[in-house]
Amino acid sequence: MSSSEPERRTPSSVDELETTEEIPIPTDPLDRVIGQEKAVELARIAAFQRRHLLLVGPAGIGKSMTAQALALHLERPHSEVRVVHNPENPERPTIEVVSREEVYRDREVARAVEGELIDPKEAPGSVAERLGYRCVRCKFYSSPNERFCPSCGAPKQTGATPAGGNNPFRDLVGPLIEMTINPQGTPPEPVLTTRTHDGVEEVVGYERAGERIKVLDQRALERRRALQRESPRKVLVKLDRPTFVMATGASETELLGDVRHDPYGGHPQLGSPPYERVIPGAIHEAHEGVLFIDEIPHLGNLQRFILTAMQEKRFPITGRNPQSAGAAVRVDAVPCDFILVAAANIQDMHQILSPLRSRIAGNGYELLLETTMPDTEANRLKIAQFCAQEIHLDGRIRPATRGAVLEIIHEARRRAETIDGKRNALTLRLRELGGLLRTAGDLAATSASPVIEADHVRKSVARARPIEEQIKEAYGSFQGGLRQEVTESQRQSMGYYNWNQSADPSGNPPGGYG
Repeated sequence: MSSSEPERRTPSSVDELETTEEIPIPTDPLDRVIGQEKAVELARIAAFQRRHLLLVGPAGIGKSMTAQALALHLERPHSEVRVVHNPENPERPTIEVVSREEVYRDREVARAVEGELIDPKEAPGSVAERLGYRCVRCKFYSSPNERFCPSCGAPKQTGATPAGGNNPFRDLVGPLIEMTINPQGTPPEPVLTTRTHDGVEEVVGYERAGERIKVLDQRALERRRALQRESPRKVLVKLDRPTFVMATGASETELLGDVRHDPYGGHPQLGSPPYERVIPGAIHEAHEGVLFIDEIPHLGNLQRFILTAMQEKRFPITGRNPQSAGAAVRVDAVPCDFILVAAANIQDMHQILSPLRSRIAGNGYELLLETTMPDTEANRLKIAQFCAQEIHLDGRIRPATRGAVLEIIHEARRRAETIDGKRNALTLRLRELGGLLRTAGDLAATSASPVIEADHVRKSVARARPIEEQIKEAYGSFQGGLRQEVTESQRQSMGYYNWNQSADPSGNPPGGYG
């Protein structure tokens, strides 16, 4: 901002507002949660002390937003979880938890064995021939994926020992065996030779790297051999991962992990070893972070697994399909030390397992969220902040004028009275208000207006009526709409309960429509 331009002042009330562009959006995500001061306070404590939360209230009042903001207040994960091949019992892979420092050190080692890429013509001719870049007969260079020389048509030499070894039928089945075991035809070990580097003779290895050749010096070869002596492993839960994992509506496999099926039963040459087929669940991916489950009563019996994971902070991964080859695989003690943020509606509270609620209350907090806030100047400005946040988040709608914001506030006041029976209050059912604002923004965009005006909001209010009200206006009643529009076959497929719980003995719906 130049010195000649006046400094923009943050409005202290809605009356001082010109458009929502003047409202700063807080950098702290918890400060973007509107009207839930107690929930924000508990979220800060939960992030600092690693406590669980149960948030209760209707949809659209900020439960998921609070959980996401809490997760952003956590430190980045400190460890990476790997699953390691167990040569003594492959169906029982082991778990390795690696610190951030060890992960960085392993990455440095991996980079050290990456080698140098060169053009195949820069490699010794015999090396290029063994790797399949140069034809043995005519010395023509071509892609190693071409098994025959495009210049003279002769087969390329890809190794000293033909595939099939001493098999008398190797001329027939050798290429098939080689392609099955090693589809790229790459020798399992680098082609080794010697070279003089800085006056010292050293062993050097060459191997395929697409259309180029990778050169590994003696130090890189030694480090690779050291890595190969270790048991193979794969990263199960990576170090650089989100601290927020949503498991709303997750299936048993998505929540708890699984072991993929292998049609070859883990055959050492054709199949995949068990450790490579292990898949983490949401509870494992949320390790050191937040596991958010909205509508947690709908998980049913899966809640008991959440309880076990919370108690033990470790949970095994097993194959969950008894018909799968993964059913015999089990990985024990997989870390899952997460903060549970669960959400539920008031009417579903009885479906939450009592031991799970006890675990949350014993190491966390239960909170009933607010549905309204007092109609004060400060809270009206919070509604304006909410409008600014929604406009910024959407990215496709225009800024709102003061008049448009006042219309949104008026609608928030009306909904607080009609839905929650509160006068002199503003609704906190902000998801519906956000939809109203987006509809107004769409009207402004289609009319080429640079801002959202009050009239756009009034028109969006008229358009935002529930479908039940629209049916009642068109047909007189919901049942009237059914009687007029539903066909006989649809009525039969809809069944008894979609009509009324007191159908007459003839089976016809109420109202004499037979």
